Amino acid sequence: MASQRTLLLIADISGYTRYLRTHPMSLAHAEVNLTRLLEAVIDAAPDFDLIEIEGDAAFLARRADSLDDEATADAMARAVGAMHQAFHRERRYVASNLCPCDACEETNDMRLKFVAHVGEVADQTIRNRRKLVGIDVVLVHRLLKNAVEDPEYVLMSNDLYQATGTAFEPVRELPQEFEGLGTIVTYVAGVEGLAGSLAPLPDPGLLQRLGRTVDVAGRGMPYMLGLRRRRRPVLAS
Repeated sequence: MASQRTLLLIADISGYTRYLRTHPMSLAHAEVNLTRLLEAVIDAAPDFDLIEIEGDAAFLARRADSLDDEATADAMARAVGAMHQAFHRERRYVASNLCPCDACEETNDMRLKFVAHVGEVADQTIRNRRKLVGIDVVLVHRLLKNAVEDPEYVLMSNDLYQATGTAFEPVRELPQEFEGLGTIVTYVAGVEGLAGSLAPLPDPGLLQRLGRTVDVAGRGMPYMLGLRRRRRPVLAS
């Protein structure tokens, strides 16, 4: 299998475990709302391919062998900024619907964090499903188990930071020990300013609130009836 230089990005929704409740309606609506949040995040980065939904996280990739350092920086910064804004737009829509259950009222504590890397990966097809393989795929998943305490951030490998230059400044250097990989120098940056010139978040109107209320009720019914199983968070291995 030939390897190719690839941008690797994981968008991870934090607060999901605390978000779940034991009431059947809340669990059903939690699944629907998480799906909507993930869909919004994925759709905001059309230049990246969705590789896998991993519990409450989305693993995405983009070929980078034809990108110079400036284009690499621009691609990653734009994707992270757009995904972050799309997440919070959808989160506000969820919180503003008219359903009184915990899952719909308590989305304000949910946040979005990113881990990102650029490296050599190979494509593998297993039962018609695309997989990415290689040590760099392992590395980007290891980055999820980090010591960063910020509620929202993008954690970059040294390889990505050296390629992206000042796109994510200000950053702070954070050497960390990762199982099986030793000490790796990583860099942490905030995500608030990355949306750049994107349009400001609109306030949902009454018709949107009503529509979202009907939508979450309808899409939550299969979970309440046991026709669909709820997802479980996937831990980095």
